[in-house]
Amino acid sequence: MLGLDPATGISRTNLWACMGLGLLGTAVITFLPAAQPYLLTDALGLSGDDLGRTTGYLQVAAEAALILSLAWYGALADRIGRRPVAVAGLLLCALGAALYPFAGNVAVLVALRVVFALGIAALNVTMSAITADYVRDRARGKAYGWLGLFSGIGAVVAVLVLVRLPNMLEAGGMAPATAAQVGFLVVAGLVLLGALALRGTLAPGLATPAEPPAGQPSGQPSGERAGERAGERAGLARLVVEGVRLARDPGVALSYAASFVARADLALVASFLSLWIVDYAKAVRGMSATEALAKSGAIVGVAYMVIVVGAPLFGWLGDRMRRQDVVILAQALAGAAYLSTLLVSDPLGPGMMLVAAAVGLGEIGVITTAGPLLAQQVPARYRGSSFGVQTLCGAIGIFVISGVGGWLYDLWRPAAPFALAGACGLLVALFGLAVRRRVTPVPEAVPGAVPAA
Repeated sequence: MLGLDPATGISRTNLWACMGLGLLGTAVITFLPAAQPYLLTDALGLSGDDLGRTTGYLQVAAEAALILSLAWYGALADRIGRRPVAVAGLLLCALGAALYPFAGNVAVLVALRVVFALGIAALNVTMSAITADYVRDRARGKAYGWLGLFSGIGAVVAVLVLVRLPNMLEAGGMAPATAAQVGFLVVAGLVLLGALALRGTLAPGLATPAEPPAGQPSGQPSGERAGERAGERAGLARLVVEGVRLARDPGVALSYAASFVARADLALVASFLSLWIVDYAKAVRGMSATEALAKSGAIVGVAYMVIVVGAPLFGWLGDRMRRQDVVILAQALAGAAYLSTLLVSDPLGPGMMLVAAAVGLGEIGVITTAGPLLAQQVPARYRGSSFGVQTLCGAIGIFVISGVGGWLYDLWRPAAPFALAGACGLLVALFGLAVRRRVTPVPEAVPGAVPAA
């Protein structure tokens, strides 16, 4: 299926379910932030300072929930399995989306945004861990490439279809508040159905590693199964600590650092690129808000199209180069792409299309390559914990780079957030060059293997 090499005990149905989780999870993760402005303005009637202040509260609450929960979700995925955590994440997202337009005040809205963020955290951890579990190491690069492709399709479906549901319902004669409520309920229902389908199609436990260690009969439980029994009663706190301690391995440290930049890159494209284009179109070109949004959508759409196409490319490279080398390559490419925004004087000019394409390629490169590197560097029984810490690093990266970048956007120039991300990417590439010869994969079939300090 898709040219992948499934791990022992993993069926084609399980692999398709994994990709379906990427599509559905990314679609719902993209939907609510994208649909939130319509809900706040048309359905709840917020404007001016209230709109900006409420948006800030919601963003801070969501990021705080992510940062505080990600590592624990990773440990929980190691303790009880990936499937229940993934399904729980979808159910939390469905609950948050269903109740979001019914919030009567800002406090309730913030509480529901936290519920939704807790669902996002569970999905972010399990999508990566499940992909690593379901295929043999030699095909993991390709698997992450396909996951990136399906995730990109999910984001496109969310932006082009799901986000427009309230507008279409309003155009059909519904009041704005009712249209928002019905649109959000439809999305929540789709996510709920998806959760039920994935409950029956994802593998019930962890995958058994593909290759038994030398001298061990192929039928003898090994790797994750043996690891499960060896540490099945390990406490969550111990698993979280283990996920952090694994950063002593140079490959794990490189993967964590790459995730810090990768997740921030994703946030920059979704927010600051659109903001830059819209601000310039309205202030310099005198365009209306609708015209400015249309221009922004066209340029950002170029970045997203390259993301969808580029994901399999980096997945293919990930299985033909050493994993640390492809991470370094992706970080260097992304760094150069983001720094090239400093050369853009007219974000509506043709040069911006090329920059947007380069940014999209760099972004999907850093997102796609960090996971396979981490999967080859950690023991199977701590894989969930390590992916939890990796995703936590990404959340902190979003918090730091978006916060500092937003300040520099106003103080210096609109390209400043991208320049900051580019500089961070080049620093990660230099760190990778410094440790690349010290990265030694951990044999995934050895139950007690731990990375060397």
